[in-house]
Amino acid sequence: MKFFADTAEIADIKELAATGLLDGVTTNPSLIAKSGRDFKEVTREICAIVDGPVSAEVVALDHAGMMREAEILRKIADNVCIKVPMTLDGLKTCKALTSDGTMVNVTLCFSANQALLAAKAGATFVSPFVGRHDDNGFDGMELIGDIRLIYDNYDYRTEILVASVRHVIHVLQAAKIGADVMTAPPAVIKQLVKHVLTDKGIEGFMADWAKTGQSI
Repeated sequence: MKFFADTAEIADIKELAATGLLDGVTTNPSLIAKSGRDFKEVTREICAIVDGPVSAEVVALDHAGMMREAEILRKIADNVCIKVPMTLDGLKTCKALTSDGTMVNVTLCFSANQALLAAKAGATFVSPFVGRHDDNGFDGMELIGDIRLIYDNYDYRTEILVASVRHVIHVLQAAKIGADVMTAPPAVIKQLVKHVLTDKGIEGFMADWAKTGQSI
């Protein structure tokens, strides 16, 4: 499973990229606003750090506007992936862009039917939001399982990008289902390395090593 960081914070992206664990980055208007930086500038900087796809989202809601913004965004770097909303205009834009060889991430997916439409439109990625799904009384992971089944039934190439990941259990469940990608805040990705027995083991080893009086 590929790991994407869901952030526009450069320091966090650099830290994760240095571990070799980072396969891409997803951004959205809210994350860009939180960074307090210019959209195109921060996207260009992220693309220079990460070799994999960097999702940059259009803000227009009509097809013509999306295409106009996509043309600007995809000139930033070769690894820009245009992010479009799950709407009819978004799907129309997806089809036009992917037919031209541009990566597209269809976002704000909340049903398997929507994911089916994204695949039919040729999306590179579809982003089902599991955390927000859970928040509204639905089972986010059941949604991922349904999408996986449908895509496997018809051999769709669209990758399932599990988004709105809130905790490490989401990551585990997505991996067990067979999701292609998960995107999570840096804090969640860092939490994956944590285990109480690992910490305890290190503590014990260090205490025993100190008793030897040696150094390496």
